[in-house]
Amino acid sequence: MREGRFADEPSAGRAAHPGATPDFDVAPFLVIWEVTRACALICRHCRASAEDRRDPRELTTDEGRRLLDAVAGMGTPIVVLSDGDPLQRDDLEDLVCHGKAAGLRVGAIPAETPRLNRERVASLAAAGLDQMALSLDGARPETHDAFRGVAGCFDIAIAAAAWAREARVPLQINTVVCADNAAELPAIAELVERMGAVFWEVFLLVPAGRGALLSPCSAEQAEKLLGDLVELAARAPFLVKIAEAPHYRRIAMERGLGAAPGAERRGPGRMGLSPMPVSAGRGFCFVDHVGDVHPSGFLPWPAGNVRTGALADIYRHSGIFRALRDANRLRGRCGRCEFRAVCGGSRSRAYALTGDPFAEDPACAYDPPAGPSAPVARP
Repeated sequence: MREGRFADEPSAGRAAHPGATPDFDVAPFLVIWEVTRACALICRHCRASAEDRRDPRELTTDEGRRLLDAVAGMGTPIVVLSDGDPLQRDDLEDLVCHGKAAGLRVGAIPAETPRLNRERVASLAAAGLDQMALSLDGARPETHDAFRGVAGCFDIAIAAAAWAREARVPLQINTVVCADNAAELPAIAELVERMGAVFWEVFLLVPAGRGALLSPCSAEQAEKLLGDLVELAARAPFLVKIAEAPHYRRIAMERGLGAAPGAERRGPGRMGLSPMPVSAGRGFCFVDHVGDVHPSGFLPWPAGNVRTGALADIYRHSGIFRALRDANRLRGRCGRCEFRAVCGGSRSRAYALTGDPFAEDPACAYDPPAGPSAPVARP
């Protein structure tokens, strides 16, 4: 599944005055809607082990419109139509149009199949799509196609990047990184630049679904990888964002880059940091194909359903969402870490590997001081 983020970072809520810190107790910065779970690819990291068939229980077009209205109504600025292959829905352009009319910025993450062609990209652009994301998990056809499970995905990705430029749709590239492809990251970064992307999101594997069979990076590997990405982001012509590795913020702060507005900027690149961290249940919300609301697609803990409850109420008041926004609930190294308010570790990875969404993040190598929790580092 291609759950991802979006190129912009939070600076102010829709109802807040310019420059205000967003209140993630009130509304998430980003909602991902899994418009369908159907997909013709067999991606090695897929959290949901997607199959190439539509589920008759999917939210209908009218239900989708109401969901988009609810996203906008609670003050969230961005929605991404994702997961499975959204191009399998013939009403995708209608949903993009409706989201735009509601005042949202709308992104989409299509799968690299023959459904992704010049005509469909142009159609999405005409509907008002703000950004399109493509997956790139290898710098060569052999490695990328092996990761996606179907030959030809790499060539479609390269072609689709050109179609996006032609249609003037800003391009995002998403890369899942694990032990198998970590060595290709520098070459992938070069390709991201050649493809004309404005935004590169590197997703540190969460071993869920099919991804449980992959080898994750060790904590030591992740530490070096994230440090290299910090240095890359300082000089890259595109924004670099890290998903499911919030200790990237700690590494950037240790190197004096900080997390205050403007502190992350250096040269033509941006560090991809925001004044407030966005993570599962904290500035981030996931609605699956049948309307269940989760803190993240990789943290499958349903807190309600949009068919029977209000999205804003679920996000603001459900027990799991409220708990995930409380850094004092964290345990182990994350619980005593002075960076817990600006990082907090990956709750999705903790849940996938331990069954406890508040456990320490196994992908972080940092060992905070022993004893009582250290004072919290602030953005």
